[in-house]
Amino acid sequence: MASTPSNSTPAPTAPAAGYTREPVWDPRRWLPTTREEVEARGWDQLDVIIVSGDAYVDHPAFGTAVIGRMLEAEGLRVAIIAQPNWRDDLRDFKKLGVPRLFFGVTGGCMDSMVNRYTAAKKLRSEDAYTPGGEHGFRPDYATTVYSKILKELFPEVPVMIGGIEASLRRVTHYDYWSDTTKPSILADSGADLLVYGMGELPLKETVRLLKQGVPFASLKTIPQTAVLLPPGATAPKNKHWDDFTLHSHEECLADRGLYAKNFKDIETESNRVKARRLLQPTGDRLLVVNPPFPTMEEREIDAAFDLPYTRLPHPKYRKRGPIPAYEMIKHSINMHRGCFGGCSFCTISAHQGKFVASRSKESILREVESIKQMPDFRGTISDLGGPSANMYKMKGKEQWICDECIRPSCIWPDVCRNLDTDHTALLDIYKSVRETEGVKHAFVTSGIRYDLFLHDKGASPQAKASHERYVDELAQHHVSGRLKVAPEHTSDHVLRVMRKPTFDLFYKFKAKFDRAAKRAGKEQMQIIPYFISSHPGSRPEDMAELALKTKDLGFRLEQVQDFTPTPMTVATEIYATGVHPYDSQPVCVARTPEEKQEQRSFFFWYKPEMKAALRASMQRLGLGDMAARLLDGRKKTTDVTPPPHITPCSQHAQQPGRRLAAALGKPHAAPGREASPRPSSRHEKSSVARPPHPASPKSGDEKKPHPFQRFFRGDKGAR
Repeated sequence: MASTPSNSTPAPTAPAAGYTREPVWDPRRWLPTTREEVEARGWDQLDVIIVSGDAYVDHPAFGTAVIGRMLEAEGLRVAIIAQPNWRDDLRDFKKLGVPRLFFGVTGGCMDSMVNRYTAAKKLRSEDAYTPGGEHGFRPDYATTVYSKILKELFPEVPVMIGGIEASLRRVTHYDYWSDTTKPSILADSGADLLVYGMGELPLKETVRLLKQGVPFASLKTIPQTAVLLPPGATAPKNKHWDDFTLHSHEECLADRGLYAKNFKDIETESNRVKARRLLQPTGDRLLVVNPPFPTMEEREIDAAFDLPYTRLPHPKYRKRGPIPAYEMIKHSINMHRGCFGGCSFCTISAHQGKFVASRSKESILREVESIKQMPDFRGTISDLGGPSANMYKMKGKEQWICDECIRPSCIWPDVCRNLDTDHTALLDIYKSVRETEGVKHAFVTSGIRYDLFLHDKGASPQAKASHERYVDELAQHHVSGRLKVAPEHTSDHVLRVMRKPTFDLFYKFKAKFDRAAKRAGKEQMQIIPYFISSHPGSRPEDMAELALKTKDLGFRLEQVQDFTPTPMTVATEIYATGVHPYDSQPVCVARTPEEKQEQRSFFFWYKPEMKAALRASMQRLGLGDMAARLLDGRKKTTDVTPPPHITPCSQHAQQPGRRLAAALGKPHAAPGREASPRPSSRHEKSSVARPPHPASPKSGDEKKPHPFQRFFRGDKGAR
């Protein structure tokens, strides 16, 4: 029988076998990942085992580490199974035994399908959350696959699912990859409980109740969780919540108009300060989605970031090469969560919430000190940011107005008069960080929202002054040479569908930033604009306009992407139904590969191999004069392609991915993961064949290449 969990962790007398004896890489500093590491702590049974689709990186930017460290702080014995093999005899799922309380399952920091496939449903060139960027270490629909395996192996042990994949699939949703409407992931996965959004508060409440002896099966009224009740069961009463019943899953399958209405109701509730409980009949069962916790207070979000992270990947990955996602953020600081932008294509507000939770200045400076202790820190904080770089500490001036509001965005179609857009607190953080001893540079590489400082609607004199200071200080101290912004499109009618400001505001911002850069003596600084093609509402002629406007601005674009439909966004619902869920009006949508490639081609008007196809396309659209300006003009343009996003580290990469090899200046060594599936153990190779690619044509079904297909291969140019 397992002993009672304790806050104390017995220290082993020696590092686990097979690992380095260097103190910084001592595996005792991480949560256990093997039976040997568990036994080295003197534990006979674990309380919670977390199964993740990502490699284990003990850093506050990685959700598995945050949840694991938080549960550890609650006195639980926690271990992590990272990227288990789901193809062999399932030994990875069995190696740590049976947890006393529950299994926690997450697909990782990204939806597993977005992680694996491009918008064209082709395999991506790397998995950014796997050492060396290698493929083959996670399945499609990872949360569902892992949960089903655990319920088959350990049917009596509760399974809790969370992370962005579970969060965005908590109700009936359109799945782009299979082109089907799926029920809640609870129905497909067989999991017992779903935690949506940022999981610290619901997990703490779960642990509190379990410690009091409440059975896991009785946990049906915890805020920010969802459960699928047994057949015939009714939602438990709760005097603090009002209920709202959605159209059933079966009604959504039969009528996409009802499905679209469901989304409007779901988003409306997510935008309320006090949301209602959502109920959705699903077959003979009832899905119950409890309202979220209030926005995290400063002390609560500080506690999540102040946990004892090593800020490093687990030592077992050292010989497999760097983890690309970690290399990009290892010296960065996330200052807040949540986003009130409400962009139609973005999942941040659906997962992190509309209301911003900001850390204290003291917590941020403590993290600066932690970064300074990292073995490879050379004085540069790579990012002082968040979901949007400059929303720190922003909220409503009068809370009662926010309490009554159901707007999906605080800044679209215009900035709310009740929104306090004062940048003073953010500027104070910038100053304190850059003046910290040992910090040479503190850059802002998260995207900024320029509409937050290019308005004066309802702004106080202090806020207006901070708007002017922000651009000047950004240019003077916090741009490494390239500043990211996301106008996303140039056509106003497309931008309205996107819930983004008019492109005229980008002109205003560029002029303002260029003046600030000149005053700072840094005229060579570049703005890196992000754009999306094939977004609902966008037509080929809109993309032609985008190409011409960006050419006139002197840009040659590479930092672009095709629209990828992901669950729980307005744009995805439009893609799925063909109508806007708020007014039921039809919206044009690019669906076929040829339509999408035609739109994307306009990003690359400057490439010689594209000009003939573009000219033919524009002639067909009646844009002959525009084609002459775009394709024959001699205006000087500037390449705004960013440098490789992977910073080589001191770890030796034996089998780097393609982009990693390019960053290191070495020839690519094929990892062999795509030719043969992951071996069933370290010492034997699997004979199991890789499942066919979901988008691959059958033999004999190949079509003649579209003219644009000669240029577009893989995910080149994807953000």
